Amino acid sequence: MRIDKYLWCVRYYKTRNMVTEACKKNHITVNGIVAKPSKEVFPTDVITFRKDQITQTITVLDIPDNRVGAKLVDIYRRNDTPAEVYQHLELLKLSKEHYRKAGTGRPTKKDRRDIDDYGNEIYEDEED
Repeated sequence: MRIDKYLWCVRYYKTRNMVTEACKKNHITVNGIVAKPSKEVFPTDVITFRKDQITQTITVLDIPDNRVGAKLVDIYRRNDTPAEVYQHLELLKLSKEHYRKAGTGRPTKKDRRDIDDYGNEIYEDEED
């Protein structure tokens, strides 16, 4: 089975076109070799790809006939990505939310004044 169809079948990408774009950007390797979308994959191949700021490693266990349900994905692949990588991704998400929550939009006039006052307090302390 082609690499683009396989990664689409095991639900790592929503469309085959997204897999093709990732292959063109050299984000996907099979057994350590950069893969084109038409690269054939076989059981025991190790696929490494970069998605959502993490490098994931999976091992092909079997080839599905067509796209499988989310509950059946583990029959066809084994996820060899270390747990530390997922923890690092969680830390990245938390660090982005530290300053402002998602969906709050631009700072209001009051927020801007508070930020300016905070900066002025630091400079006033240094002058004393």
